[in-house]
Amino acid sequence: MNSYNLTHLAELESEAIFVIREVASQFEKPVMLFSGGKDSIIMFHLARKAFFPAKIPFPLMHIDTGHNFPETILYRDNLIKKTGENLIVKYVQDSIDSGLAVEEKGLNASRNGLQTITLLSSLEEGKYDCALGGARRDEEKARAKERFFSHRDEFGQWDPKNQRPELWNLFNGKKNIGEHFRVFPISNWTEMDVWQYILHEKIELPSLYFSHERTVVNRDGVLLAKCDYINLKDNEEWEKKVVRCRTIGDMTCTGVSESTCSSIEEIIEEVASTRITERGGRADDKRSEAAMEDRKKEGYF
Repeated sequence: MNSYNLTHLAELESEAIFVIREVASQFEKPVMLFSGGKDSIIMFHLARKAFFPAKIPFPLMHIDTGHNFPETILYRDNLIKKTGENLIVKYVQDSIDSGLAVEEKGLNASRNGLQTITLLSSLEEGKYDCALGGARRDEEKARAKERFFSHRDEFGQWDPKNQRPELWNLFNGKKNIGEHFRVFPISNWTEMDVWQYILHEKIELPSLYFSHERTVVNRDGVLLAKCDYINLKDNEEWEKKVVRCRTIGDMTCTGVSESTCSSIEEIIEEVASTRITERGGRADDKRSEAAMEDRKKEGYF
């Protein structure tokens, strides 16, 4: 990796650590959202750097749909056991059982959208006034509208037309009772930045990110991994392919990509040459042209 890349990564790292420390100084009870995906893993890594040798001064929270890749949960539990950090797990199933959320029906049913309900109720229950997330502006067009400090009203909703200026890295975390903020420390990172940083820092990742053989179904151009939560349509059939994940989420809507990449270096080469966006394989983003923005307005990550 050349000196320019190292300087660029150092600047991104410094910026993200500054934002994380700002959260610790401005908010009374922050929490860090953790999904087990590469972006939240990097954010966790940066938070540990920000407060080393002390522990991270706020807990992690995972909104568990119950439909996760088993490899993600295994990685999450091993990471927490290794680092000793505080993890809170909130379950979508509990929201369904309590009547707060209603399970989707049909062949394309997913619990991905139900995470919003569980997240908002968990933030209210814990009286958290800030939730850090690993979203990046290059992921999706609605993400590009978000600032580092994203204000949410008393209903947890986001208004893209009512955001605060962030000049000279001055962040305004003032809020009224019942409101909270979402903060995105790696907003200015790209997918390539993420992979180069993982390579430089030698960060361990879930095995899903590397090529492996998996049984999948091609549904409307998206390869979905076989699981108990997906039922085949009449014209569909399972097939084995060598694939990997570019992004990790609910198994019912997270597509995998055909790939033979078995190392970070190979993944970097693949990302450099691809013309398909990172979330191009997410079935939940294909529900409408404004799918992500609509969910974010309702309180999604």
